[in-house]
Amino acid sequence: MSYSVGQVAAVAGVTVRTLHHYDRAGLLSPGGRSGAGYRLYGDTDLARLQQILFYRELGFSLDEIAEILKDPQANALEHLQARLRQLGEEVGRLQRLAEVAEQAIEVQRTGVELTPAERFEVFGEIGFDLSYATEAQLKWQGSAGQQESMARAAAHTKDDWRQLMGEAAVWRGELLAAFDEGEPADGERALDLAEEHRLHIARWFTTCPPDMHRRIADDFAADPRAFALVVPPSQQRPGLAAYLRKAVHANAGRRADREEDG
Repeated sequence: MSYSVGQVAAVAGVTVRTLHHYDRAGLLSPGGRSGAGYRLYGDTDLARLQQILFYRELGFSLDEIAEILKDPQANALEHLQARLRQLGEEVGRLQRLAEVAEQAIEVQRTGVELTPAERFEVFGEIGFDLSYATEAQLKWQGSAGQQESMARAAAHTKDDWRQLMGEAAVWRGELLAAFDEGEPADGERALDLAEEHRLHIARWFTTCPPDMHRRIADDFAADPRAFALVVPPSQQRPGLAAYLRKAVHANAGRRADREEDG
């Protein structure tokens, strides 16, 4: 039985233009022609089209499909195994992307609700990088500290944010002064500033034992987006993030020594 190009297009769910393209590409040429020269497709052609559409659905290019159909017995298995591996990787990537999207939604929902003018008034140059926030959520989502921090941040009022950001600005000024004046990162002044930062986190977000403070400081040194949450780029100096990290680690060691002595 023969079918016109329009009939095949309707049955297969493709366009006539697509069938013409497959013909020009040598991928699916109709087995016959009508007396008027119109394309006519037979059952063998429909079976081949079904194969083509199957491979297209799996993401194969037309060139790859042509290669497979040259010798399906020899080529199909190898290509399908490779595609299966790729699809598995893609599924994993999409799952991770979905997780990030869900976390981004949660970050947006739990963020303080301020107008742009109010946000600038409260936060000034301190930027909130959503990509970093969502990655941090994924990284720490299983920790009680992260959950408490998000819950407390969501509960802060505008006045709370104004107060905590004011405290942070004073601390930042003292940190910059210590760094600019050449105070050693493991000196008393820098260690006191590290301890003040730890207590600030505990006061406004979550309990912050020394090990957690170390991890936070490691992020500051490793990721500019994290450090920008405490020191805006316009106020940063080369080496400042590493300086703060060293001070935090030294302060954690100091606290451990005091606890042993106590």
